Amino acid sequence: MARTRDTGYISAYPVVVAYAEVYGTATGGTSSSITVSSQDYTLLTFTASGTLTVTKSGLFDVLVVGGGASGGRRSSTDVGSGGGGAGAVIQETIYLSADATVTVGAKGVAQTSVNTNGIRGTFSRVNQVTAGGGGSGAGQSGLSSTGFELSNAGSGGGSWSNTANSEPAGSPLISVGANNGGEGGRTTNLAGGGGGGSTQVGQNNSGNTAGNGGTGTDVSTFISGSALFHGAGGGGGSVAGTGGTAGNSTGGNGGSSAAQGSNATATNYGCGGGGGSATQGGSGANGVVYVRFKV
Repeated sequence: MARTRDTGYISAYPVVVAYAEVYGTATGGTSSSITVSSQDYTLLTFTASGTLTVTKSGLFDVLVVGGGASGGRRSSTDVGSGGGGAGAVIQETIYLSADATVTVGAKGVAQTSVNTNGIRGTFSRVNQVTAGGGGSGAGQSGLSSTGFELSNAGSGGGSWSNTANSEPAGSPLISVGANNGGEGGRTTNLAGGGGGGSTQVGQNNSGNTAGNGGTGTDVSTFISGSALFHGAGGGGGSVAGTGGTAGNSTGGNGGSSAAQGSNATATNYGCGGGGGSATQGGSGANGVVYVRFKV
């Protein structure tokens, strides 16, 4: 199949030039050879910001994951906090004729001070394909944060509440590759909501059981490997009950009793950290950018 592009007008008639859907070639990041559905590809993996050097113009498949947020932390005598939201996961095929700057989003680090919201993740980008960072898990004002950065926001962090009504869940700025965080508890339900994942909302709390984090995206087909999830939300924390489980068990689990909210698995990029309880919340995971082309 051929694509077309409009190159302007000559004598009031549009001139349209067709170009074949041919993949380009490039270097950068860490290179590996993969096969997907009997098609051979070169896969370039960027775990740090850098330059995609285009050696031949053409199409490139990109999968961009924003940084995951950390969970919040409450005091030892108060309610559990919200889990960190996941970075958005965006997949597109783009045309490149020149070098492109690759930005890899940073994770939200764990919070050690009591009554503190988590730290948002930051966006990842290649060319104009942008995946926002996750929203922070709530540990202070009762409100979680929305997903962060530019047009494609990450998922919202989980919330908490010790008022008569549940706090509203954190929400992404748009719905592409991101989801709402879960609601925290009421006066008698003192557990936090789970952070939103890239394919599922964070779960609300149930009694003193904190909400689970939302499910992430299985990227195994894109990178030709075993099941691997990026962009899972962190579980909420609970002082008096059970911490929430991370989405796909790759984000951070929520703390319970005196247990600390756990960190997201470092190689499960874009996942959110678990919400803290009497101790700190967990860190999120950095983002990643994958670029592949047919060979």
